[in-house]
Amino acid sequence: MSNALEGIRVLDMTHVQSGPSATQVLAWLGADVVKVEAPTGDITRSQLRDVPDADSLYFTMLNCNKRSVTLNMKSERGKEIFTDLVRSSDVMVENFGPGAVDRMGFTWDRLQELNPRLIYASIKGFGEGPYTHYKAYEVVAQAMGGSMSTTGFADGPPLATGAQIGDSGTGIHTVAGILAALVQRTTTGRGQRVTVAMQHAVLNLCRVKLRDQQRLSHGPLAEYPNDEFGDEVPRSGNASGGGQPGWAVRCKPGGPNDWVYVIVQPTGWAPISELIGRPELAEDPEWATPQARLSKLDKMFQMIEEWSINLDKWEVLAQLNAHNVPCGPILSTKEIIEDASLADNNMIVTVDHPQRGSFKTVGCPIKLSDSPVKVDSSPLLGAHNEDVYRRELGIDADEYAQLKSNGVI
Repeated sequence: MSNALEGIRVLDMTHVQSGPSATQVLAWLGADVVKVEAPTGDITRSQLRDVPDADSLYFTMLNCNKRSVTLNMKSERGKEIFTDLVRSSDVMVENFGPGAVDRMGFTWDRLQELNPRLIYASIKGFGEGPYTHYKAYEVVAQAMGGSMSTTGFADGPPLATGAQIGDSGTGIHTVAGILAALVQRTTTGRGQRVTVAMQHAVLNLCRVKLRDQQRLSHGPLAEYPNDEFGDEVPRSGNASGGGQPGWAVRCKPGGPNDWVYVIVQPTGWAPISELIGRPELAEDPEWATPQARLSKLDKMFQMIEEWSINLDKWEVLAQLNAHNVPCGPILSTKEIIEDASLADNNMIVTVDHPQRGSFKTVGCPIKLSDSPVKVDSSPLLGAHNEDVYRRELGIDADEYAQLKSNGVI
C-alpha cells in the first residue's frame, strides 16, 4: 500500500511544539519530512530530560517518522545548501519569530524565485496588528484566544486547559492549509503562502463561547449554571456548552479522577430517575421536562451524585450505558497510557528508540483506509546528513568532510 503523501518532500524548519506537531502529521501521512536543525539541535532534545544523554520525550513524541539533518544557516555555504534543499522540496514549514527567515535572506519572493511550486507555511503567535511581534507560547495563545476566560469556575481564576490547543491545535490547522495548497497546486502549478496564527487557531476552537457572547444581549444563558451574568461569557465550570446539560459527578472512592461526566438528554431523565432511586421524578411536573429542570440543574446533578458516590466510575459507566445515557469516566493520564482499546486503535503506540530503548507516544488520530500509519522513531541529531547531502544533493566526500570540520553541518 502506498502512503497518502508519498513523493511529497517537506523541509521542516520548525522547533519546539506547534511546528513539529504539524510536520509530524505530514510525516505520518507519508511525506518525506527533512528536519533541518542547527548543529546544536532542536532545543527540546535536551529540555525536560528524563534519561541522561538521550533525546527527551518532549522531542521524540513530536518528531517521529522524520529525517534529521544539521545545517548552520549563518554560514554562506549553509545558505547555498539550504537553497538546494528549497529547490528540491514541495513544502517548507517554519515557526520562528516574525521575520526570522526573511533575515536569513529567504523572503517569500526569494523562495518563489528558487521554487515557484513551493508551499511555504508559517506558524505565528498572532496576525498582523499590534500583537504581531509579541512572543507567543501555548498558554499565551489560550489567554488571548478566548479559552482561559471561559475555563474554570465562576468564583475561581481563569485556567489553562491541559489540551495543547495553542501549539498542537495550531499544528493541525496548519496541516489543513498545507494540504489545501497542495491540492490547489495540481490545478495552478504554483505554490502559495500558508499562515496560521496561534491566537486565531485557539479562537476557532472557542467559537461556541463567541456564540454565547452574542446570545448574552438577549438575556441570561439558561443552560449555564451561573447565577449572575454581566456583559461577557462567564466561566461555567463543567457545564456542557451545548443544548443538553452535562456535569461531572463524583464516584467512590473519591480520588482526584473518580468522576463521571453525565449528559441528561430529554429521553435520559426517566432511566436516570429510576437508577438513582427516585422513579417518581419522571412524572413529577417539577422535574419531568427539560424546561422544568433547567432552573435547578445543580440540584439535579446533586441527586445523581448522591447515587454515583456509592459506586466506582466503571460501575456508573456500565449502568448509565445500559440505559443509553451519554456519559464518560474522567480518565487519568495513567489510565489512558494503559488503556488496551487505545493501544488496539494504535493511539497509544510503543516505539523503539536507539538511545532510550522504547517509549510510548500518541499515534495518528487520522485513519485512512488505504494508508495505515506506522509510527517510527524520531531521528537522532543529523542522522540523515549523509543520505541528504551526499546521496541526494550530490556533495562529494571531500567537501562533505570539510562541511563537518568547518561546522557548516
